[in-house]
Amino acid sequence: YPIELALHPLAGAIAAGNCAILKPSEISSHTSKVIANLVSETFEPDYIAAIEGDAETSQELLAEKFDKIFFTGGTHIGKIVMKAAAEHLTPVTLELGGKSPCIVDEDINLEVTAKRIIYGKCLNAGQSCIAPDYILVQRSRHKELVDALKNCIREFYGDDPQKSTDYARIISPKHFDRLVSLLDSGTVVTGGKHDRDDRYIAPTLLDNVDINSKIMQEEIFGPILPILPYDRLEEAIAIVNDRSHPLALYFFSNDSQKQEFVLQQTHSGGVCLNDTMMHIAVEGLPFGGVGDSGMGCYHGKATFDTFSHYKSVLKKFFWLDLDFRYPPYSDRAINWLKKVM
Repeated sequence: YPIELALHPLAGAIAAGNCAILKPSEISSHTSKVIANLVSETFEPDYIAAIEGDAETSQELLAEKFDKIFFTGGTHIGKIVMKAAAEHLTPVTLELGGKSPCIVDEDINLEVTAKRIIYGKCLNAGQSCIAPDYILVQRSRHKELVDALKNCIREFYGDDPQKSTDYARIISPKHFDRLVSLLDSGTVVTGGKHDRDDRYIAPTLLDNVDINSKIMQEEIFGPILPILPYDRLEEAIAIVNDRSHPLALYFFSNDSQKQEFVLQQTHSGGVCLNDTMMHIAVEGLPFGGVGDSGMGCYHGKATFDTFSHYKSVLKKFFWLDLDFRYPPYSDRAINWLKKVM
């Protein structure tokens, strides 16, 4: 992610004819060094530059006047970026995050649904801006889904995911501690194991979660998945709409009318029907958030558009210059102007 989220927007900025400065995240310090070295070896510094540093470095950069600021990160920092950009009226594209819900209907293929949810949740140990954040499952399929999710975790990562070469670690001790503090937000039905020295948190399913608990108030950004049952689809939609607009929304159902109902009644950056995460891989689909999950979009041509200004140009010749447009205006001129305006 630190590589892709830096170089993907840069490609669009270059294609649109811009100079650019990259500020890689200091949290992924080794990757930041790789990006800085790659950029310095490839580009002249007055064309493309990469500047490493901490939050103070970011603040100094934000104090400068740019033509465009593109930021990927959390909502809290996104507000700081936008506030700094406002000082210079600099336009921003903000790719943020949020609590991306996963709504599961009763009319589903249970096995495939479970696989696709666990894939999306456990990829990069849940540290994806569009990872399924919580599940809302129709009560009649609640227990079946929990069992299927547990089976998928075992199938993907074995009896001890800490030994799996396919399972990632938490990016920093700070984020590890934040995630561990969320584990008591419900009943652990599988997982819950953690090792601070290894920054490992097992894929964890939480049941009996209070809708008002801390884990339901903030983006999780980790491998902990709360599961809440609902009785009517309208109830699930109300829970989603009671929160900030998510970056992604996932709905699993074979019922096309329900699919359309969810699309019409919710607001999110993007949607996957019967899958998770995969809309980000379609280059023809603009990717971005709405409200607290961001503004603006990129991917494919949308990246080029994001870093472009569409300048309207009118070119005229001197040989046709009608007197009707100039004062003083006769009645005839006014009548003519009314017809053409």
